[in-house]
Amino acid sequence: MTDSNVADTTSTTGAGFEAYDSRPWLKHYSDDSPRDLPELESKNFGDMISKASQKYSQNEAFTTCLPTGTVGSLTYAEVERLSNNFAAYLRFELGLAKGDRVAIQSPNCLAYPIFLFGAAKAGCVIVNVNPLYTVPEIDHALNDSGAKLLVIIDMFADKLPEVVPKSKVEKVLITSVADFFPPVRKFIVKSVQKLKKMVPKNTVEAQAFTEAVELGGKQLANGKSLSSLEPIELDDLLALQYTGGTTGRSKGAMLTHRNLVSNCTQSYYNLMKHLPSNRTALTALPMYHIFAMGVSGIFYSVGGNNVLIPSPRPVSNLKPAFEKYDITFFAGVNTLFAGLLNEEWFRENPPKELGISVGGGTAVQNAVAERWEQIVGYPILQAYGLTETSPGVTANPKENPKLGSIGIPYAGTGVRIVDDEGKPVPVGEPGEMIVKGPQVMKGYWERPDATEEAIKDGWFYTGDVAKMDEDGYFYIVDRKKDMVLVSGFNVYPNEVEGVIAKLPGVLGVGVIGVPDEQTGEAVRAYVVRQDESVTEEAVLEHCRQHLTNYKLPKQIIFREELPMTPVGKVLRKDLRAEALKEMGKA
Repeated sequence: MTDSNVADTTSTTGAGFEAYDSRPWLKHYSDDSPRDLPELESKNFGDMISKASQKYSQNEAFTTCLPTGTVGSLTYAEVERLSNNFAAYLRFELGLAKGDRVAIQSPNCLAYPIFLFGAAKAGCVIVNVNPLYTVPEIDHALNDSGAKLLVIIDMFADKLPEVVPKSKVEKVLITSVADFFPPVRKFIVKSVQKLKKMVPKNTVEAQAFTEAVELGGKQLANGKSLSSLEPIELDDLLALQYTGGTTGRSKGAMLTHRNLVSNCTQSYYNLMKHLPSNRTALTALPMYHIFAMGVSGIFYSVGGNNVLIPSPRPVSNLKPAFEKYDITFFAGVNTLFAGLLNEEWFRENPPKELGISVGGGTAVQNAVAERWEQIVGYPILQAYGLTETSPGVTANPKENPKLGSIGIPYAGTGVRIVDDEGKPVPVGEPGEMIVKGPQVMKGYWERPDATEEAIKDGWFYTGDVAKMDEDGYFYIVDRKKDMVLVSGFNVYPNEVEGVIAKLPGVLGVGVIGVPDEQTGEAVRAYVVRQDESVTEEAVLEHCRQHLTNYKLPKQIIFREELPMTPVGKVLRKDLRAEALKEMGKA
């Protein structure tokens, strides 16, 4: 039986759809992988978690590894018990209702999965808030969502006096990166934090997250039962996942239980033949981001141990985890892969069991991918997804990955490449990628205008320019809004960035378009270099060998660093704003 939300990509009208509707990518599916998504086995996201908890009860589920090498772990049985306790706290202690929004603002730590899974079991709606947000950004997330509870890491509690009074938050819980560590290790970590003055004084009424979990446990011990709560359906709201805000005020993507459970199932079918008996994933990307949040759900559902890194900056913070654990799965973004390759300890002793490396979030540059395969021995399997798609849409099959490609669509996922009128373009030609499937969001929270603009006839318009080859593999060209128009010719920053990144000595690059009197727009490249040997002329000469004239950077600016999102995307909007201000056009 096929899931009712899966796109029927074989029934369309209009000439030119045939190449997409024939789904040429299906020939790359393994024999035992379904072409469309079967009926989901779990009633909701919390049910999926509980089933895995029972099946793998004695396995380690989550481990936090600090830069010092100090670790704390929870088994599946412990995660199940603690998340049930937190669900009971939300419903029976606080009296929150199904559908109430609850927010968390924290880096990766053991409290995170307890919060996520507990909120899901309670029928509450999860609101992930970047801990590095400024006060106005926090205000927006809390007020737009109407969150009634906020769980915040103690290191950022000094922001509470400014944000809580202006929000609808009724209860604040404070957690620590050392929560749920063994007592002695927890004491040592908190003592070091106190000595280094890492935790500011909190002046807002709050309760410890650990105490809240204990109170929920008492509610269950006194006869309360989660089974007495109203049923949680697959199409109920699970999370308001706010977009990165790279194009203005961030919007809350409404993700349902069906969205997340479907995507975890789709990801499993994509990897099931290649999952080793040792399922140890390293999660350096933040769990408040949909990429890492999705990975945590996937690996929990298959009994893996998810090793959490609170902060991947500096990249050396990952060293203890690679030394202590035989990592078999690693999800990263271009900057993280590049950063590891620049570390001598990683190059000299690459992980021996790392068979699956998945790249997402932003395009993995070919130069980085080629170097990774040389050192690690396995390619990066580039994938593609968005906040609005929970997140996965496509991924490279391990049997036949293509360099530079984002791979083929997941089971039950329809993908087309269309022009500005929504009509399909010929195979091999660039156009906007549109997506349909059970992982596509319900819409934007309280933004019917934005929802109507993004979802048309069930298809989500991604805003990404892409193309499909005759083999059914897709390639991202660039963000539609980032395209630079030089004398009427389209220039895609990704292409220029990819060329410059191949120049030895280049550590990072960001490319934007700036106003130009002669050509309308001109290409400007911001370059982070390793040493002074990377000169303006060296960059231009390198570009001349690989790019036609109109794509060449007219301006090259060297920087110590580039503005980036927490998952390593270059913030081109910040570079553009800076350039326009500098040119007096802001």
